[in-house]
Amino acid sequence: MGIYAMSLDAHLEVLADPARLKILDLSQPTVSHHLKQLVLAGFVRAERRGRWTYYELEPARFREIAAALVAFAEVAERVAAVPGAAPGTTP
Repeated sequence: MGIYAMSLDAHLEVLADPARLKILDLSQPTVSHHLKQLVLAGFVRAERRGRWTYYELEPARFREIAAALVAFAEVAERVAAVPGAAPGTTP
């Protein structure tokens, strides 16, 4: 699955994994697994240098997710502003 093929909910699921939120308490193989998931989702980039892999956050991916959440909030605000609007509908 490509970085951009994941849906917003899949990206949020990757970020919200409870194990990733307490990564310092995990074993090395578990940390490697979670870092791989974050790389595949585009939140982190990895660079191999000899035996070591260096990881760095990918700010653009976080901005994309933030923009998507803002767009959802704007739709929710428009729907809430329409008197008698049924849940799940857009004006």
